[in-house]
Amino acid sequence: MKRMILITGGQRSGKSQYAETLALSLSPNPVYVATAHVWDEEFMERVRRHQERRGPEWDNIEEERHLGSLPLQGRVVLVDCLTLWATNYLFDLQDVDKALTALKTEFDKIASQEATLIIVTNEIGLGGTSENKVQRQFTDLLGWLNQYVAKRADEVVMMISGIPVKIKG
Repeated sequence: MKRMILITGGQRSGKSQYAETLALSLSPNPVYVATAHVWDEEFMERVRRHQERRGPEWDNIEEERHLGSLPLQGRVVLVDCLTLWATNYLFDLQDVDKALTALKTEFDKIASQEATLIIVTNEIGLGGTSENKVQRQFTDLLGWLNQYVAKRADEVVMMISGIPVKIKG
């Protein structure tokens, strides 16, 4: 049953909806792991819209950092998303190398479980280089984390304008 699918793409590319549909096709009762930290009212509204889209068949878990400690054995699990998860670590640790090390360690814990993992992330490094130092650091962090996860994934799908494009598997 152990399987890992990474779904990547830009903002509003349809990643989450595709991932939710996939999870429901694999299990009548999947787990939704939300990694978001709610920063403000606008972000809370985004979270609310995501929650409304999911029905009672989902087991919802909100966990901003320690994904490896979640009991996910034998389940189909949607982790949404690596981008917000990495943000939490970078803001806490204030150091890209320390954040990447912590993220890899925690990721390895969740990836070692006997579960089907569907993981959502963003491709944020496709544009130009930011003038903002923190944004450049975050782009590096997420890019390295995405590479780490993609290498271990059985499948990688890139969403482009709502269209899934399989790039691995």
